Amino acid sequence: MSGHQDVLIIGAGPAGLALACALADRGLAVTLLERQARAALAAPQDDGREIALTHRAVGILETLGLWQRFDTRDIAPIRAARVLDGTSSGYLGFEPSGSGLDALGYLVPNHVIRKAAFDAALSRPSVRLRDDARIEHLSVDADAARVQLAGGETLSAPLLVAADSRFSDTRRQLGIGAEQRDFGRTVIVCRLAHDGPADSIAYECFGYGRTLAMLPLNDRQVSAVVTVSSDQTGALLRMPPGAFAASLQQQFGTRLGRLRLIGERYSYPLVAVYAHRFATQRAVLIGDAAVGMHPVTAHGYNLGLYGVDSLARTLGNARQCGQDLGDLAVLAQYEREHRRASRPLYLGTNALVGLYTDERAPARLLRGAVLRIAERLPPLKAAITHQLTGTRRSSITPPILR
Repeated sequence: MSGHQDVLIIGAGPAGLALACALADRGLAVTLLERQARAALAAPQDDGREIALTHRAVGILETLGLWQRFDTRDIAPIRAARVLDGTSSGYLGFEPSGSGLDALGYLVPNHVIRKAAFDAALSRPSVRLRDDARIEHLSVDADAARVQLAGGETLSAPLLVAADSRFSDTRRQLGIGAEQRDFGRTVIVCRLAHDGPADSIAYECFGYGRTLAMLPLNDRQVSAVVTVSSDQTGALLRMPPGAFAASLQQQFGTRLGRLRLIGERYSYPLVAVYAHRFATQRAVLIGDAAVGMHPVTAHGYNLGLYGVDSLARTLGNARQCGQDLGDLAVLAQYEREHRRASRPLYLGTNALVGLYTDERAPARLLRGAVLRIAERLPPLKAAITHQLTGTRRSSITPPILR
């Protein structure tokens, strides 16, 4: 048996590391268990993904000391957003005017967030990392949660946290099922240089057959996010750089001038996941292990951070009150709060994806009408803007890609 720990976190990704920081700041001893080697965690590779962060998420990152670790050159503001449908010349636009903010949100590379989260977590004395950890078996009972590692060592704690991706093996071993929706689509992400204005506008183009987002980065670059049927992915990845950039130029037009591919193309299958439960006796789910979102509404890591904030507050209060951290009555508070925050967004996002990937004529007419109506209703646009910035809760799901 190892030394004392209050919480075992399985998964040292961005959500698990952020939670470790938050719990350590509340006086809890945390052990992170991660299959990857420490060297890979300490110097994560660029994976092509840019993460859109709301103002609420930025506030959480600031509190945890992560935001301060980002190089300002890696932070790109989104000052406006425009949603376009098909070949229509009109668009639905969003700006932060009236909110008191100068940006809707910010883009930061995923590997930059992972690096900052790793450094911040390991700078806390009460956080320990067990890398190269292979879990053979886990169990929970009335007294503790226990994890048996390859080699026979057993770790125990009052609480176990699953933070090991939307395909969480921990969730499965805990006997918690999940809704899964395989969209049959793949997202391709890459960086493009352009010679047009650096306007800091995020564009979402719902084309017929594929969706294209152009997310503003610094130095006259954008992150292109192309969503296509999975059977088309191979051909796009094999396409010569010039031809690939030309195909995006044809769909996007000349709004940003000439486009040029820089760097690699990365692809990710699109599968959404929603766990049947977020908590059970002595165990809880966070991040993608709880809710794995389609990226079209940019809620993935933001929602993960909201869950981290909620769970840390719940456990901090429990510790102050002398309660058992693994008591289901304690964990149920987090379950209720995170379900209220996530369920409408999950369902709304999936409905949006269904509408904007349906190529039948009635769906095309409906989605065009939705954009026109939203553009003409200031209260609706304001509600969506608040959801984009994370400054007020709303059940409306804004169509801006991560």
